Amino acid sequence: MPEARRPPVAFETTCVVAAPPDEVYHHLSDPFSYVGLSPLIVAVRDVRAGHDAQGRAVARYVAVERFRLVGPVRWDNPIRVRMVATRPGEQLVSEVRSPGWVSLRAVVDLTAVAGGTRVREGVTAEAPVPLRRFVAAKAREVAAYRAAELTRRMAAR
Repeated sequence: MPEARRPPVAFETTCVVAAPPDEVYHHLSDPFSYVGLSPLIVAVRDVRAGHDAQGRAVARYVAVERFRLVGPVRWDNPIRVRMVATRPGEQLVSEVRSPGWVSLRAVVDLTAVAGGTRVREGVTAEAPVPLRRFVAAKAREVAAYRAAELTRRMAAR
């Protein structure tokens, strides 16, 4: 009997940053901004920009996640990212494919608020059962770090 499909891991992270939505959007729509914005991303390469059938801006690229294992031992995990400007200046959707049948979808909504921008990121992730707990924990850890780092970057500008 085939295993029942498990629902994806899903969660939300929200922060308010001290910059207008267009500035935050510009930063988040640049693939190279994610180096260090995510604690795992150490490189971005093979960036290709274009448009989809609906005329929306699309960036496809490879991001390299670096996992520290034991001591100096590390593992570099190349992930394929497709980022779409679904509502320019207001929303970005990133779809990530990682080796090991792991996928992640992040929807970032930007809303102007007094003193800056509310950044809401909704994440859904799917992974095989042996990786599910690890993927869920790492995705939550990375989202929290990204919110804090984005807040720091926008305050320092």
